[in-house]
Amino acid sequence: MDGEHHGDPGLFGPDSVTWQLHGDPMMWVAGIRALYLQALHPRAVRGVMQNSDFRKDAWGRLMRTAHFVGTTTYGTKEAAEKAGARVRRIHTMLTATDPGTGERYGIDEPALLLWVHCAEIDSYLHVLRRSGLRLTDAQADRYIGEHRVSARLVGLDPADVPSDQAELAAYFEKTRPELTAGPEARDVDDFLRRPPVHPLLVPARALLWRWVAQTAYASLPPHAHELYGRSVRSTRAVTRRLRLTGTVLRCVPARLRWQLPPKHIIRAMSRLGPGSRPAPYKVGP
Repeated sequence: MDGEHHGDPGLFGPDSVTWQLHGDPMMWVAGIRALYLQALHPRAVRGVMQNSDFRKDAWGRLMRTAHFVGTTTYGTKEAAEKAGARVRRIHTMLTATDPGTGERYGIDEPALLLWVHCAEIDSYLHVLRRSGLRLTDAQADRYIGEHRVSARLVGLDPADVPSDQAELAAYFEKTRPELTAGPEARDVDDFLRRPPVHPLLVPARALLWRWVAQTAYASLPPHAHELYGRSVRSTRAVTRRLRLTGTVLRCVPARLRWQLPPKHIIRAMSRLGPGSRPAPYKVGP
């Protein structure tokens, strides 16, 4: 890593794979893929839908998730720990009800937190790699292992969280029978395909958002497409679409992208020095 570290490096630090990858603009596509994937777990998505007006607050939810990821990746250790404590506190107060059985359960059940965590990490890693970022399997394993730290922040025992690609794949294989595209998942799908916007923004939704949402959906695993009931083009065509999207988004200068609020990366570089600038080519072996 070029440059000397100054100040608080946060939970991950500039030498981590996470630090280098999370500044990539394809993280937004990956975040939408994560929403699609998370919605397929009935108990998990029910907790979201019964505790918020998703259709009115979906943008806010997406931005809060992005803020949490930015804070835990690039913020100080204190800021990251405070963000985690806030999430855990909110989760302890929320419950959901199974309409079929009447069972009432807390949304902070470890199994549900683990599903949300794994869907996010898998989506981030899958989209970034498939859109053109070159990572070895060893580097991908490092990335997954690093996120046992973020799992702890939301209330999970790191020992129960997948630490590499093999464990993550085994987790998804084990969880797959629990997945279904129920009514709540359909609501999420409908929103992501046609989110409500101001009339003046309808053309932008048709041109830009539709491309992003379709790209995120296309990157889901085949069994997710089967559950949602919408097929996609060939694997090669989807990969070409992801690479094209990544190429276009990465043409926007990083310094320009990072100036957008809340400027997590800019603040981290001010704290740690210019050598802390995140870039995928800095990922070590």
